[in-house]
Amino acid sequence: MAKVQVSTDESVAGRYRLLEVVHQEEGRESWNGQDVESRRLVTLTRSRRPDHLREEAGLRTAVRITRESESLGLVCSGRVAVVVDVVEDDEFLWTVTARPAGVPLSALLAHGPVDHVRTARIGLDLLEVLGAAHQEGFTHGDLSPGQVWVEEFGGITVGGFGLMGATDAPRVTAPSYASPEQARGEGGGPATDLWALGAIMYEMVEGRPLIRDRGGLEATFRAVERLPIRAPLNAGPLGPAIQGLLRRDPVERVPESVVREALTRILKAELDDWEPTGTLPLFEEAGFEGARPGRLRGRRPVSRPVLLGGALAVTVVCFAGLAAAGGLSGHDTSASGSAPSTSAPSRPTASHVPTAGGTDPRGTPSASRSSSPSTSPSPSPSRTERQDPPAGFFRFTAPQGFAIDLPKGWAPLRTERSADQSYRVLLGASGDPRTLTVTYSTRLTPDPVAVWNEVDTSLRGDSIDYERVGGIRSVDYRGYRGADMEWLSTSDGVRERTFGRGFLVEDQRGFSLRWTTPAADWDTAANQRALDTFLRTFTFTAE
Repeated sequence: MAKVQVSTDESVAGRYRLLEVVHQEEGRESWNGQDVESRRLVTLTRSRRPDHLREEAGLRTAVRITRESESLGLVCSGRVAVVVDVVEDDEFLWTVTARPAGVPLSALLAHGPVDHVRTARIGLDLLEVLGAAHQEGFTHGDLSPGQVWVEEFGGITVGGFGLMGATDAPRVTAPSYASPEQARGEGGGPATDLWALGAIMYEMVEGRPLIRDRGGLEATFRAVERLPIRAPLNAGPLGPAIQGLLRRDPVERVPESVVREALTRILKAELDDWEPTGTLPLFEEAGFEGARPGRLRGRRPVSRPVLLGGALAVTVVCFAGLAAAGGLSGHDTSASGSAPSTSAPSRPTASHVPTAGGTDPRGTPSASRSSSPSTSPSPSPSRTERQDPPAGFFRFTAPQGFAIDLPKGWAPLRTERSADQSYRVLLGASGDPRTLTVTYSTRLTPDPVAVWNEVDTSLRGDSIDYERVGGIRSVDYRGYRGADMEWLSTSDGVRERTFGRGFLVEDQRGFSLRWTTPAADWDTAANQRALDTFLRTFTFTAE
């Protein structure tokens, strides 16, 4: 933990370059930045240091904050911004995390009120993260819209864990979201997080904060403690839940389980009332696209099925301990080989279509079929013995019912499931800019090419500098009807290239595999070998 002086014209600790401010509030500001050593994109948050941390040794503070965020990162994989570095700056602390997906909730609120359905979904996702933290004995204690990063089509990441720590000290940033007990200087526990959740949801539906910032801690604390709470006018069925969270006596606040049930009931009712009016995109619907740290999304209005799909059944995948790794503890924890460079890429000049030979994707050997006339089929494994993973890979078996050979060190980064049993699993490794997204869909159309055409249209509106590479190609993927599409887009200034293969397994069910890398590294032998391995070894359990 270093002690440094920093201005907007300097790097933090001589290592982190500040690029742009993405959020500001009383006592806190967040920046998009870059680690100049590793060239990784990061988010740096400068928070006013609580009094109790001024008496704590710098190294001890850094260790405690990083350990708390790491612990929560394990139980809520992909939903907590894990702190990788802490920097001391006079009266402030800088915490450094990988760049979360999406934008701060405060940026969303700047555009006005949010409808009660999306508010319920974000509230439910946030409640799941807070509930998991409370079960582990952690209280956030400093929650505000600037600590919640929202992806346009669903999913959140929560930052700021560890700053307050296990203390009764009142919060020192964003005081308008403080609970009455915090405003009185009494500190608090999980109930203070529930108040903050209620205040955030109130602001989302009303388009204005519950308590406006009064220009300083003490003045705002007095307002929190004394001003009457006006009932929300635009909350609809969310009204009782919000008001229940905003009871001044922490003992009387509705418990997490009651709020969770209320929000889930609202979302289920909305989904039951919705009738599809057109064909839902197959394989890689825009609303079901794998988001990664640092991905920017478009600003299109979001349709109801997109908002609801990932919120039901399992709103956030928070696993106890290392359960999310699904038995990967015996494998290496670092990505195999060196990660591809993220230097400014040039556009690839040729499209590589990997082979599609190998075992039948249902898990039983089958005759190998080429995915393209330009490639020859890979030899099929023996009907009595499956091939071992290639060097640098291991066999990953997902609890959802599929298996695939992955680079060593890779694991699920994020998992989402919808009420209709569709799911999406984002696979990758820390420090590796490449990702593989496996999507299973249960609402399919009979023409995979037509589906990718719809995705193409959607991506043109949602992605930055989107450009399709070549045409959409019909393929025979080991006996299943499928289609391939490739495209380029820009994320956080990095040009990326994506290959997507979708295929039908029967009636209205199907899978897609989506492989994304920096475009400059697309044609490297390691990347092409990885994609060929994915397509050759993917299997699923037939139902």
